[in-house]
Amino acid sequence: MLENLGDRLQNAIHKIKGYGKITEENINEIIREIRLALLEADVNYQVVKMFIANVKEKALGKEVQTSLKPSEVFVNIVKDELIKLLGEEQADINTDGKPALLMLVGLQGSGKTTTIGKLGLLLRKKYHKKPLLIACDVYRPAAIEQLKQIGKQLEIPVYDEGAGDPITIATNGVEYAKENGYDYVLIDTAGRLHIDDDLMKELTLINDKLSVDEIILVVDSMTGQDAINVIEGFNSKLPLTGAILTKLDGDTKGGVALSVRQLTNVPIKFVGVSEKMDGLEVFNPERMAGRLLGMGDLLSMVEKVEEVIDKEEALKTAKKMQKGDFDLEDFLAQLKQIKKLGPLENLLKMIPGVSKMGLNNVQINPKDMAHIEAIILSMTPYERRHPDVLKATRKIRIAKGSGRSVEEINRLLKQFEQMKKMMKQFKNGNLKMPF
Repeated sequence: MLENLGDRLQNAIHKIKGYGKITEENINEIIREIRLALLEADVNYQVVKMFIANVKEKALGKEVQTSLKPSEVFVNIVKDELIKLLGEEQADINTDGKPALLMLVGLQGSGKTTTIGKLGLLLRKKYHKKPLLIACDVYRPAAIEQLKQIGKQLEIPVYDEGAGDPITIATNGVEYAKENGYDYVLIDTAGRLHIDDDLMKELTLINDKLSVDEIILVVDSMTGQDAINVIEGFNSKLPLTGAILTKLDGDTKGGVALSVRQLTNVPIKFVGVSEKMDGLEVFNPERMAGRLLGMGDLLSMVEKVEEVIDKEEALKTAKKMQKGDFDLEDFLAQLKQIKKLGPLENLLKMIPGVSKMGLNNVQINPKDMAHIEAIILSMTPYERRHPDVLKATRKIRIAKGSGRSVEEINRLLKQFEQMKKMMKQFKNGNLKMPF
């Protein structure tokens, strides 16, 4: 997420290391690099100007405590100013659910229909709510069918009446939700290629009729600073309660996230971080600032792990590892759970200091995990539980069955044995941590 901007900010700030104190002379170059990094990420010029002025004023007026290094002081100043730009507090979504009515609006092509499915999944997984999707985009060809396919994929019901009147459909859908005990109603509305009176009139009528709890604008962050114009255009006609920025996993123009709150006062509530259906995250200004500055985001990582990992299964495996009973069947089960976390390089980026270790641009090929899975699945249950029986003839059979080489099988078995050995050392207290 905004990796290029984050890398450039971290590289600029790193230059202050070694300075005995902060002076205007030694931070001028750093300030200039930060300014360029923000502008190239398409952060609004006036926002950049204000941000730079605030950082410089606070840095030069700050007394550095003897317990702190000048670089630590400077990083904290930059982080505080980034948090202010991003909105300071996390803007939570309405979770009353009686049901809570959410209307998603946006221009055509912003990813609104896909995002409504992602939001429904997030509400179910993170907040343990029961969502209903309502198909009110009756103008775009195949929009209703697209939403129904997304609902089917996620096992979230979709209410639709075909190409009828959007206001009537929305009203009937809300009544259906009340009768069937849904906590959330997510209304998918029509978009246009540009903001026009017909679009706004329809959205206003739905809001007037239903008094929705949240009107959330879906904006493609790749549109750059034009996204600000879109937000202001909608906000002038509708009482927006928040925005969702899609495609924030792309680098170009993603800096709009740092301009939205300052220029429109509309809080960012969620961000799209991947094309997958679980690729929507709650937007937290402090955590985002930490990621940009290479401080990591362990809280988000823990939350993501808790969402997908079976706690009982993980506890059972941990006990087996402690006893030294961990086998390849357990390893396969853990591998399947890890795959649910999504791209592992995204998790790596949440670890503090990962850029300093040179791991922020690591690419983990998902095919490697698939190859390991194929090898283990080509073994018999007995072989998985007793890998020590895997001699030459068995390995040849497994290689043919999995389509991998004997060398790969040997490498997997060696890594597995090393892992077991390390776990045993942890158990005996003989392994020292490398810090």
